[in-house]
Amino acid sequence: MTRPQGDFGERQNTPVTTSSAPPPAPIHVTVWGENRHEKIEEHVAKIYPQGMHTTIAEGIKENLGDACTVRTATLDDPEHGLTEEVLASTDVLTWWGHAAHAEVSDEVVERVHRHVLSGMGLVVLHSGHWSKIFVKLMGTSCTLRWRNEHDRELVWTVNPTHPIAQGVPHPLVVDEDEMYGEFFDIPAPDELVFVSSFTGGEVIRSGCTFRRGHGRIFYFSPGDQDYPVYHNKDIRRVIANGVQWARTDRPERSHPVLLRYDTDDFFNGTDYSGPLR
Repeated sequence: MTRPQGDFGERQNTPVTTSSAPPPAPIHVTVWGENRHEKIEEHVAKIYPQGMHTTIAEGIKENLGDACTVRTATLDDPEHGLTEEVLASTDVLTWWGHAAHAEVSDEVVERVHRHVLSGMGLVVLHSGHWSKIFVKLMGTSCTLRWRNEHDRELVWTVNPTHPIAQGVPHPLVVDEDEMYGEFFDIPAPDELVFVSSFTGGEVIRSGCTFRRGHGRIFYFSPGDQDYPVYHNKDIRRVIANGVQWARTDRPERSHPVLLRYDTDDFFNGTDYSGPLR
């Protein structure tokens, strides 16, 4: 049989061209931790001798390698380690807090809030659901059902094509964790990536994404201080995936503003001076 020629004939040895585009810049990550339990509770210090924030940072570097730079900050640092300069140079901020939410300065919360609306990514972990910054961004109480009795947690992927779910087993098994359950008083997520179930049968929306202003937010619930959850390689993979997803693709950080536009001028907005002349 004669083989057809033309477009469907013999394959030609066409040279392969490679892109000369530079590699993407590293993601600059700041890992924020309250760092209180590790200082005053011996069993937590044994699990996280360098602090939970250090273990979380190590997991991000382990998964992203040269694609990221990671620094840490804690509650007791000056300005909680979240100065204007630090936030301006942070692509994604991760947040873990629990015992000292009330000690976080309102001024720092306002600063973080402004940077999120301007395009900084935010990954909120476990009991960070009740942090001032997450409650402010969600606009709800962010309360939930809980029990700390060594429950097994199964993290089920409900959106397997989402970037945050890539490389994550289904289900992801956490041998011991605090139970978080519904009703979880948060707005309907933009995307639901994971739900978790527990030994007692409770369930929670455990992996949720939100967009506020120009910023991307990922909430991930596993990770009580009493258990070695942040040593789990799959949990570390989820957090690293969340960091990658939360980085903005906007060319520069800018706060949403109210501008007035003349008819037929789509490009030259002017500042709004108020309703009264």
